Amino acid sequence: MNDSRFRPDQPPRFSFSRRHALKTVAGHSLALPMIGSLCHPTAFAAEEVAPRNRFPRMIQEFFVHQLRQFENEHRRTLNSLKTEQDAWRYVESVQAKCRQSFGTNPDKTPLNARVTGTVQRDTYRIENVIFESRPGFPVTANLYIPNDASGKLPAVVGTCGHSSNGKAAEPYQAFAQGLARLGYVCLIYDPIGQGERLQYPDENLKSEIGVGVREHLHAGNQQFLVGEFFGNWRAWDGIRALDYLLTRPEVDPQRIGVTGNSGGGTMTTWLCGLDDRWSMGAPACFVSTFRRNLENELPQDTEQCPPDVFPLGLDHSDFLAAMAPKPIIILAKEQDFFDVRGAEETYERLRRLYKLLGAEDNVALFVGPTGHGYSQENREAMYAWFNRAVGWDDRQTDGLFDGVLTTTGKVPFTAEPDIQIEKDETLWCTPEGQVARLDGTRTVFNFTREKSEQLAKKRNSPRGQTLRSTLIDVLKLNLDGLKVPDYRNFSYLNAKGYPSKYAMGYTVATEPGIHAIVYRLTDQRWHSRPPRAGKRAVLYVSHLSSDAELRDEPLIGELIQSEPETPFFTLDVRGIGESLPGTSQPGTFHSPYGSDYLYAIHSVMLGRPYVGQKTFDVLRVLDWLASIGHTEIHLAGLGWGTLPATFAGVLSDHVKQVTLKQALTSYSAIAESEHYDWPLATLLPDVLAHFDLPDCYAELESKHLKQIAPK
Repeated sequence: MNDSRFRPDQPPRFSFSRRHALKTVAGHSLALPMIGSLCHPTAFAAEEVAPRNRFPRMIQEFFVHQLRQFENEHRRTLNSLKTEQDAWRYVESVQAKCRQSFGTNPDKTPLNARVTGTVQRDTYRIENVIFESRPGFPVTANLYIPNDASGKLPAVVGTCGHSSNGKAAEPYQAFAQGLARLGYVCLIYDPIGQGERLQYPDENLKSEIGVGVREHLHAGNQQFLVGEFFGNWRAWDGIRALDYLLTRPEVDPQRIGVTGNSGGGTMTTWLCGLDDRWSMGAPACFVSTFRRNLENELPQDTEQCPPDVFPLGLDHSDFLAAMAPKPIIILAKEQDFFDVRGAEETYERLRRLYKLLGAEDNVALFVGPTGHGYSQENREAMYAWFNRAVGWDDRQTDGLFDGVLTTTGKVPFTAEPDIQIEKDETLWCTPEGQVARLDGTRTVFNFTREKSEQLAKKRNSPRGQTLRSTLIDVLKLNLDGLKVPDYRNFSYLNAKGYPSKYAMGYTVATEPGIHAIVYRLTDQRWHSRPPRAGKRAVLYVSHLSSDAELRDEPLIGELIQSEPETPFFTLDVRGIGESLPGTSQPGTFHSPYGSDYLYAIHSVMLGRPYVGQKTFDVLRVLDWLASIGHTEIHLAGLGWGTLPATFAGVLSDHVKQVTLKQALTSYSAIAESEHYDWPLATLLPDVLAHFDLPDCYAELESKHLKQIAPK
């Protein structure tokens, strides 16, 4: 049977309303073409039934609980610091942990810097600069230099937030101009996927998938497969920008700061923790706490979510603490979606640390009164803070902000000089405004594909116990000391449209706070524990919803027909079907920035890949089935469900037969394809350094593996 109606990035064709279909795929560009087929009359049964979803907040509360535990431990660690020596040890430890989270830096290769044009203005000039942060990977930047420069000047690296035109966006031009007019050299550069650095340009030099967030997610999620972190790529651009500044004769190497807003505030925060050459920092509209962001159901780009930060015991404050006791000002906003309470909490943590180091006055928090953005009042607080840090406070301070701040004293401000916004084209470093047209330019994807190919040449094809041990390690599974999981009975389950007259529902507690949802088909009413009905059973792992797929998926009918007397169970692993999240923004599950992504990226931060957690659910349900006598399992999976089914099939001795429909052919196929459809929730970080899916499929041949329409 070769039914091709499923695509791994799209919901199945089950019976529900057009309104539900539109809501489910809202904002998901890959799923939008399916709305028409979903809403075609022939796609529905006579009665419209919405998929069951009784646990829409389970995943959210599970992760919140995890983060609260880590934050409590973080707080205990900070409170245990009593002496200056304790504080120094803490600073040294977080410096090492920040580096560990981001991974190994590449070698510093020649910058091959060149000035492609100069713009002269009244009190400063702008040099349009291109340098290479990696071989063939150009960074476009504007260098603002005061005209009356004499001697070595303080300098600032400016990191941009999300804007389609990158460094040319008005607030970023404004702070770069303002700093230059106040006597600083300022280098501001385009982020990857913005401005002149689109990674997926079409023939008209427009992004094929969307500027900024979409490009960051598309490139960054894919990079996890080869053990890379997009945040480290972004930060490396900033480190090489600092390297370039240090080549300039106008710059004082002992007085270099870093600032940026939003995504640039992210980079400023990370850079403070990753390089010890900064003398001052001013992150704007980012600093909060990881817990506040999650509790507020706030998705963030791949680069804003460092791997393993929670088990490493890191929070936003630690990336700033890594440069203690150098001057830091946190710039926040009263009406920002980055929770100002988190900024206040971060400030208090830093103030206590700085106090132990005898430098309490070197940390401050300024809270502007408006919404998200590098507004003038926040820029003026930054100017004054940097002036103080470089010894210019007496000459350059114009007063004190009153009211909208939290600090040990009032925050000074330096009035912003008149700003004249340039046209984008004036600031272009390339002839057509895109590095894609430059000879020899490589994209993030080019590097990802190349690394995947290199890993394939080095990688063995593990089998047997070696493969099982590798799976446990890469999936981050803890299988020691497990007891048979507890479960609950559902006394009523509407089986209308199922291939059986009745069905019973069970919630299997796979770990504290998590229930895997299991249905058992039956031809008689059943309101109690499952009957003991022999060793053999079929367990079907759903793609998106057991309830919906029982009404519509042909594979289920075929499995039942092939074993009509065998007990048939279905399984919704966490985050699917009954526990499909209704959080972040309801209906955004399939959006690249929606609820499924939110928990997949937090799983990376947790150091427990989401697909590994789902595999754990399958393994625990197999243990539960064994406890009621089903020790010989025919394990089947559809679409996304084939991944945990595959891994569990290799790991569990209870699995005797495996059927997979529309399984992913290989992870390398995704890593080596510029465009791909599988979401982050299905991707396994660093997998290609250790194994690939064909290794698992080869192992499952001994369990009578049947593949149907692999993708």
